[in-house]
Amino acid sequence: MLLPCPCGLTATAIDLLPSGQPSSVFTKEETLQYIVIATHRSEYPDPITLIAGQPLQVGEKYEGPEGWDNWYFCTASGQPGGWVPAQVIAFDPDGSGHATEAYCARELDVDPGDRLLGARTLNGWVWCERRESAEAGWVPISHLRAAVE
Repeated sequence: MLLPCPCGLTATAIDLLPSGQPSSVFTKEETLQYIVIATHRSEYPDPITLIAGQPLQVGEKYEGPEGWDNWYFCTASGQPGGWVPAQVIAFDPDGSGHATEAYCARELDVDPGDRLLGARTLNGWVWCERRESAEAGWVPISHLRAAVE
């Protein structure tokens, strides 16, 4: 079972992680099962979607009470801005940068009781897929608990 990026990126367009797996496609063996414990609704209907090497204008660093460290508001040509984790940004001294790998900022709307597969955790968020569909996106880890099967 593969967990694809919902933003239209394909495995051939995605840089590989050190594990040898594409950054937005994971095998079932690399996933964790979660149960949602709190509602989350995305405030960003048009997520920023990046390919490796894409130039970015890096803006403000997120500062909030949630403890979501190392997120930067970035813009890319032809797209609305969005939050990007520092791990996928190569920073330049002039405030610009570029994506070091493919990335999609899509957030997954969830409700308590939803069952998800989580594939990657970054800065307080988990890339998840619904177990019953291919719908995927980022969910705050504080809204999840590990499922015991």
